[in-house]
This record gives sequence, C-alpha cells and structure tokens, in this order.
Amino acid sequence: MRSARRARNDPGQYDELAGEWWRPGSPLSMLYWLARARARLIPPAQRPGAVLVDLGCGGGLLAPHIAGKGYVHVGVDLIASGLEQAAAHDVVPVRADVRRLPLADGCADVVSAGELLEHVPDLPAVVAEACRILRPGGWLVLDTLADTALSRLIAVRLAEALMPAVRGIHDPALFVDPRRLRRECARHGVALDVRGVRPALPSLARWLVSRRNPVPIVPTFSTAILYQGRGRKGT
Repeated sequence: MRSARRARNDPGQYDELAGEWWRPGSPLSMLYWLARARARLIPPAQRPGAVLVDLGCGGGLLAPHIAGKGYVHVGVDLIASGLEQAAAHDVVPVRADVRRLPLADGCADVVSAGELLEHVPDLPAVVAEACRILRPGGWLVLDTLADTALSRLIAVRLAEALMPAVRGIHDPALFVDPRRLRRECARHGVALDVRGVRPALPSLARWLVSRRNPVPIVPTFSTAILYQGRGRKGT
C-alpha cells in the first residue's frame, strides 16, 4: 500500500510494488498486457547485434514478448528493485534518468517507451533523448495515457477505486496529448502514427472477478484514454 506521505507519481512507489511485477493477478497486470501489445509493433531485428532500448523498463515485462526477435534488450530505469528483476529476464540493466541517457547517439535500432511518458515532468527532454539514441531508420514504439478528462476519470479515479494498491501512481497533470507528442517527435525526425487502444472489455470484466488470464489489448477508434504510437526515424 502506498505511504500516505508519498506525493503522486513518486518513483519510490515502485519499490513498494516490487513484488508485483510478475505476480499473476497483480495490480500491475495492465503493464504486462500493454507490453505484449507493444511487442507486436516491434519488427524482427534486421542486423546482427541490433539493440532495443526499453525506457522505463520496470521489471522487464517486455522481455518475454520480444524473445526470439534478435535484439540485445537494454532496460533503462531509475528503480533498482525493478532493474534487478529485469536483469533476471535477460535485460541488460542501466540505471539512469530518461532525460539524460548515458547512451551514444544512434545506438538503438528500436526505442520502446511503454507507459513512461505520462510519468515524466519534462516530456520534450525525454522525447529528444529517445530520438537521439535512435539510429536512422530505427523504430520508436510507445504507449501512454491521453490528457483528457475521460482518461483522468478512467485511469485515475476508477482504477484507483478498483485497485487501491496503485493509488497515487499517476499524476494526471502529466498525461500526454497525442497531438503534442506527435509534434515533439517530428521535431527530432520521427513521424509518429498513433492509434487508440483499450483492454478487451469481456476479458477485463472476467479478470476483475478472477484475477486470472491475460487480457488482450485491442485497437479502438479513440485516442481519448490510452494510445499507442509507432514511428520511424528518417534517414
């Protein structure tokens, strides 16, 4: 349970949730479902030694979904407890601030930013760094929460009522307008396409009762709550 003294979006909350990354039925299960959906946007590696940099990797939930695609999987996060679990899933751990990555220009064939951007106080800096380390022709893939009243209602008020363990994990003031995100990416040579996604509702209803079985993430017509982005850096 989150300490009453913690502010919203305090990274230390992930230490309190360290045992939840891989536990079936965990309140972090949504992150696992989203990682599986994000992995479908990632093509197989096109060269030996290709690198995927996973920003905000947490416990390494993307790892099983890209296994076999041919990447060296590098995970970047601030939280040591998450990085320890990511390393146990064959992720190369890097403890760093995503606003100042200790990685070379153009080192990554793919940059993944899963459920990260709605947690960062300086969106332009994080987008700039993600695009800086991406090689020409490389792919940026992401998912995040939209800056709308509906998103705040669903992802904060409703989610926290259903799962008190994640209370305070989001600061809705940091949610991201997809139009703004596309503009920031375009400034750095990445033409980002976005589409709305959501959990499959019948599966989600069953999961809320049983806390069993993964829930598919499916496309939807609206980007008003949750959306994916995919874009290729110009050559």
